[in-house]
Amino acid sequence: MAKKDRKNKGISRIDSGSTHGWFVRGYKNGKTYSKLFSDLKCGGKRKALALAKDHRDDLHKRLDKIAAKPRGRRIVYRDSRNTTGVLGVCRTAKRSANGNVNECYSVSWRPEPGLQKCTSFSINKYGEKKAYQLAVNHRKKMMKETFGQNFYRKIASRQNAEANS
Repeated sequence: MAKKDRKNKGISRIDSGSTHGWFVRGYKNGKTYSKLFSDLKCGGKRKALALAKDHRDDLHKRLDKIAAKPRGRRIVYRDSRNTTGVLGVCRTAKRSANGNVNECYSVSWRPEPGLQKCTSFSINKYGEKKAYQLAVNHRKKMMKETFGQNFYRKIASRQNAEANS
């Protein structure tokens, strides 16, 4: 695969149907700023690229002056792919160093942005029901430590509001 051209970062070529030109994109605080530089309107492919680069550089200078909004944490509390009924808990199998496959319930959580923690509870050791219950209890404990004692009450009220709307 070819290495990306850093000189043209934020600029894409569009050749589709009757549209031929360079597309400039910049992002700030969840908004996209974009502009197309048409080959035809700019006097050719090279001139359009030069104008696109100038616009991109100017756009980034303007975007740098805009204060960044603090990003809030997005808390996921439902996923259609979840099969255990508790988000962050899944039934899985791990292969040990000696090649044995061990079934377990795996638990994951994010104590802070960019950091993911996980642990597991063996079905062979605890049995199916107890391993599942240990995993669920551990997940609840970690979520309460991270987001506060009322974490599950907030989720329940959010789910009730969605169900009633």
